[in-house]
Amino acid sequence: MSFKRIDLLICCGSGCISAGALKIKERFHEVLAEHNISNEVNMIETGCMGPCDYGPVMVIYPEGIFYKKVTVEDVEEIVTEHFIKGRPVARLMLQEEEKVIAAKKDVPFYQKQIKVALENCGYIDPESMDEYIATGGYEALGMVLTGMSPQDVINVIKESGLRGRGGGGFPTHIKWQMVHDNKSGEKYVICNGDEGDPGAFMDRSLLEGDPHRVLEGMMIAAYAMGATNGFFYIRAEYPLAIARIKLAISQAKELGLMGENIFDSGFSFDAEVRTGAGAFVCGEEMALIHSIEGQRGNPTPKPPYPAVQGLWGKPTVVNNVETFGNIPTIIRKGAKWFSEMGTEKSKGTKVFALTGDIRNTGLVEVPMGITLRELIFDVGGGMIGDGKFKAVQLGGPSGGCLTVDHLDVGVDYESLKERGAMMGSGGVIVMNDEKCMVNVAKFFMDFCVEESCGKCSPCRIGLKQMLEILERITSGRGREGDIEELQRLGESISKLSLCGLGQTAPNPVLSTIRYFREEYETHIRDKSCQNKVCLDLMHFNIDKDRCIGCSLCARKCPVTCITGSREDKYIIHQLECIKCGNCFDVCPVKAIDKIPGIHPDTAAHLQAMEKVTQKYDD
Repeated sequence: MSFKRIDLLICCGSGCISAGALKIKERFHEVLAEHNISNEVNMIETGCMGPCDYGPVMVIYPEGIFYKKVTVEDVEEIVTEHFIKGRPVARLMLQEEEKVIAAKKDVPFYQKQIKVALENCGYIDPESMDEYIATGGYEALGMVLTGMSPQDVINVIKESGLRGRGGGGFPTHIKWQMVHDNKSGEKYVICNGDEGDPGAFMDRSLLEGDPHRVLEGMMIAAYAMGATNGFFYIRAEYPLAIARIKLAISQAKELGLMGENIFDSGFSFDAEVRTGAGAFVCGEEMALIHSIEGQRGNPTPKPPYPAVQGLWGKPTVVNNVETFGNIPTIIRKGAKWFSEMGTEKSKGTKVFALTGDIRNTGLVEVPMGITLRELIFDVGGGMIGDGKFKAVQLGGPSGGCLTVDHLDVGVDYESLKERGAMMGSGGVIVMNDEKCMVNVAKFFMDFCVEESCGKCSPCRIGLKQMLEILERITSGRGREGDIEELQRLGESISKLSLCGLGQTAPNPVLSTIRYFREEYETHIRDKSCQNKVCLDLMHFNIDKDRCIGCSLCARKCPVTCITGSREDKYIIHQLECIKCGNCFDVCPVKAIDKIPGIHPDTAAHLQAMEKVTQKYDD
């Protein structure tokens, strides 16, 4: 490939694609051709660059200019002003406190990040094997196959302190050592890409942005433990990730980096892709293995562990996408280099998906031990709008919520677990002070109930009971003792469930009770949601002094529960109101208030219904 005057890197991760990145790329081709400079610009379609909230984003070299929120209409100006006249377009650059930030390296979002697994994401064309090799790709595999024994590789991973990035944080080398020591003639390695946490997109982005890295990491692992076959298990909702890992496999085979007798080392390896149907429980090792075998994705009791009896009864290692993504760099740069990052027990970096009520949502990679304050306010840019920080949910639906009192806690496996949260696969959901934590707990519990495989009673029955109590509390029918019952159920389910789903599913409830108990008590005793989120614990009211009698609210009400006239003004019949909020949204003079608490008419009706229910219960 000949050198060109300009390198144009366009982020084509799933987030930027959904925002129109491919249309922008097409428009660049057209405009460059119109100006006869197509041969001067090297246009590269990269994986995720990270700051999804700024998308579509692009970086232009050699200056390293970072453009955000680019549209199709901006392309002409970029080409004429920047490419032809040499004047970067300032209005498309990031502006912080009236200061224009031109270079990507100066963007605050990147300042505290250290890229290891995401080293190439946003820099290379993920569909080009040549570009991966040019950045050091497959060098680690060559080092391993030509100069290291399998035990040497395991020792390096042990010295690095790498722990599994899928959630549990189990030391990676222990799994590898167990399979290595097993005398079975047939062994397997599996890459777990079944990323199911709400708000999580770390594995998807790595598979889309640097598939050869994950493949190389898997091959090194296979060599270390003596496996000759591997499987990528990726959820079907990730079509781009599936397509790119399949392409990487075919490219590696074509170049002789996968197949028989690689590098004349005697090591042979083949891999294939299996797609999951979206069952959250298939993120669990044994459920995933059963799914690959064509069975229903249910977990089974341990022991035996997969390292002893896994896929088709053979020794098997299951590692997360990010875990494999770290392997090539650890081999190339050494265990000491990796272990110098992070904390004493949590080494290296961690990839997170930042979402929620923060300015800079997106994909980040930071050193272990970084504080929540740094992650949320420095990397994440702080809260959007006027909202104040209230809580952060870490670890997905099985994680816990931490508060403002925990902002200076380091993000590592032990520190989070001590406070009722967990690292998880890396989902971070930041919430402002408008959120109702009881409703948040109900949301995650509803997800876990829906995703439970139903095999064991504690999870199948216990989670459903917890959800029913939460639904009762948020609908105004909460009772004294409900909080204690939630705690009792949660602790029992955690101890007795068969797999990680049930064992951790109560975490959101237990952590919100631990840190936001007063919200539960207000819901139960006062029948009120102070954040006006739980619809059954708030009501709408028309202020007659502010009402101008325009009738717009009545005309927009889907259940015709608003009556009145210009003279008598309008009222809401509370028992008929479905609390859709249409009236609140359309009132031109803001005469409608959203009030926490149940309206007296509704409260009387609920009390009557409760007496009838209690009669039948007795």
